[in-house]
Amino acid sequence: FFSGGLYFVKLKMAPKKKQKTESHDDSHKQNNVKSTPKKLPKWTPDGKSASELVEDGSGFTYNDILLLPGYIDFPADKVSLESKFTKKIKLRTPFISSPMDTVTESEMAINMALLGGIGIIHNNNTISEQVELVRKVKSFRHGFIGDPLVMSVENTVAEVLECKRTKGFCGFPVTDTGKLGGQLLGIVTARDVDLLPEAQRGRKVTAVMTPKEKLIVGKEGVTLKEAQDLLKASKKGKLPIVNSSFQLVALISKSDLKKEQNFPLATLDRNNQLLCGAACSTHPDDRERCQALAHAGVDVVVIDSSQGFSSYQIEMIKWIKDKLPQIEVVAGNVVTQEQAHALINAGCDGLRIGMGSGSICITQEVCAVGRPQGTAVYRVSSYAAECGVPTIADGGISNVGHIMKACALGAQCIMMGSMLAGTAESPGEYFYNEEGQRLKKYRGMGSIGAMKKSTESSKRYFSEKATIKVAQGVEGSVADKGSIQTFVPYLLKGIQHGCQDAGCESLDKLREKGLDGMLRFERRSGSAQAEGGVHGLLSYEKRLFWKPGSN
Repeated sequence: FFSGGLYFVKLKMAPKKKQKTESHDDSHKQNNVKSTPKKLPKWTPDGKSASELVEDGSGFTYNDILLLPGYIDFPADKVSLESKFTKKIKLRTPFISSPMDTVTESEMAINMALLGGIGIIHNNNTISEQVELVRKVKSFRHGFIGDPLVMSVENTVAEVLECKRTKGFCGFPVTDTGKLGGQLLGIVTARDVDLLPEAQRGRKVTAVMTPKEKLIVGKEGVTLKEAQDLLKASKKGKLPIVNSSFQLVALISKSDLKKEQNFPLATLDRNNQLLCGAACSTHPDDRERCQALAHAGVDVVVIDSSQGFSSYQIEMIKWIKDKLPQIEVVAGNVVTQEQAHALINAGCDGLRIGMGSGSICITQEVCAVGRPQGTAVYRVSSYAAECGVPTIADGGISNVGHIMKACALGAQCIMMGSMLAGTAESPGEYFYNEEGQRLKKYRGMGSIGAMKKSTESSKRYFSEKATIKVAQGVEGSVADKGSIQTFVPYLLKGIQHGCQDAGCESLDKLREKGLDGMLRFERRSGSAQAEGGVHGLLSYEKRLFWKPGSN
């Protein structure tokens, strides 16, 4: 156009291109495409295999070693804890209660089997006493009390109150014999005795009890559901179960029904009865004991000897396998492959490992013979695995970590003494020390107290005829641990988490990796052990487990 004598040309300019901006992420992707990924250096295996640990010739215990972590691709609650106890017996959990007179009698054996393990009833008693304990386990029906505390017509109110104080409950059937199987005469409860003046505590229970005419009873053969309905309808705390002759055969308690739970892990035999084991010595006169135990229905016999490498034990194994082939035999104790070879060759179905490693055992101190438990478990288990014979780590177990290490070193099952002593199901009564702590007595079967109680304990150490008894165990006390119904599930959960951290989806896989060298270990110095525990605190509270809904 023309303006002021000048011509102006309007040029159409091409639009200016926007400069592309790259995000940080896009730039990163672009760089990755253009550049070659840097090759990572090759990693080298950490730690040592179990076989390498023992090569230096120095023995090690559970505290001396630690498992190195593995790869996790599964939840902890999916870890299988099934374990072989003997060639023919598989347990749902790897726990066995030790045949000690302060650990395993019928109540412990029943509860161990309900929780997937097995209890081994001690033999520091007469044959008839041990057989009766086995029968209680084999005849157990969940919810029914097969051996209730029974009063006789001669018992007094004072005795009822004393039983209430020591046992922690009150509600006792009264029979003419004062025993299960006697004629039921009535039942005495806290309601009958609590408000009586002290002057009347000498009265007989028959004067204050609820007589049989006023009792609601269940008939023998009643189901647990029917018994529950009877208890609810009667609004009573106890329901006696009687036969057609009105003889007491069992008892049901409302307080027990409140705690009733299913036991999906319970270990049962082919007759749907709880599994049960019992101990015997190596001496020929215990052949009668074995025959009586077999007749009572025992599933496995554990030959109880501190040193199993003897002609006596070899002969006993052969005799049992010949005369009582239906019974599995666990032999021991052993700590070397030579010992294991001899007992496996004799025909045993399982091996018990440990010599002098228990918390109450002083065999290593007194006799200077034994072996550190970690080394013993690996050496014996690696040999026994080739022979198809399961092993049991016996001694030196005081926490969940020790259980993990024992299984990682090849043990199929764990035998526990001190871990279970002090629980409600262990024999003996609670008492209080000067500080008010609730305790139970615990002693080794080689202690003077155990040997004084019965010569059977002395046979374990081949000293029943000795004029001077040399103790290979001590007597002590342990703190109250509550019921194994809460304690053992804590142990099981701990093992599941341990297997998860080790990258093993089952205990079988943990053992397999431990024996074939895939699982890695590391020795710990004293400082490393201190670092691995609680440290650096002025004070602390150590609670091992907590259940939602509890304090």
